[in-house]
Amino acid sequence: MAKSKRNKIVALTQTDKKGRAGKDALYEQIRESVDAYKYIWIFSVENMRNTYLKIVRSDLKTSRFFFGRTKVMAKALGTSPEDEYKDSLHKLADQLVGHVGLLFTNSPPEEIQEYFSNYTESDYARSGVKATSTFVVPAGPVHRGEEVFPHNMEPQLRSLGMPTVLNNGIVTLLNEYRICKEGQTLTPEQAQLLKLFLVPMAEFHVTLKSYYKDGVITRV
Repeated sequence: MAKSKRNKIVALTQTDKKGRAGKDALYEQIRESVDAYKYIWIFSVENMRNTYLKIVRSDLKTSRFFFGRTKVMAKALGTSPEDEYKDSLHKLADQLVGHVGLLFTNSPPEEIQEYFSNYTESDYARSGVKATSTFVVPAGPVHRGEEVFPHNMEPQLRSLGMPTVLNNGIVTLLNEYRICKEGQTLTPEQAQLLKLFLVPMAEFHVTLKSYYKDGVITRV
């Protein structure tokens, strides 16, 4: 008779009691989910925002998501043929590297792929992200959308590197000012300026990498 893989105990990294309790709980939740769902997806998130991930969780409320603590998730799945919870799960655990998570679901792959191919959200870029386009503010009164910037925001714009002046109480540029160039890695100041000018340059989306079912891993 083949030896059961379900009752093996795998030690987690030693940590304080509160942290250890959280890891133990996650470990058990992962294994319970392996038993409860037909499919296990590996996914990555571009431009992670908790607000949008909550929307995804709500839309797919019959499924279960785990994001972060990839080492604990990998331990729960099993990192070798000897300690894997089910056949071939260690191969899925090998993919838990970087900003990735697990999605447990009973929905067919086609349904999951269609949902994520249609779900994206625009947001403001953070520092360290590459600019998706060049953004130049023309000389003259400085507008945010259709409105001129309030005069009390002029010091903030100047503190972020924009050479503005107040001209009769109107925030003004004497020369055009390029906030960023396409492909440039944004600094904190540039990211803040783009947000002030209501210019989104980030897109939240989930990329599906592969899924597991009955010992078989399918890459997508």
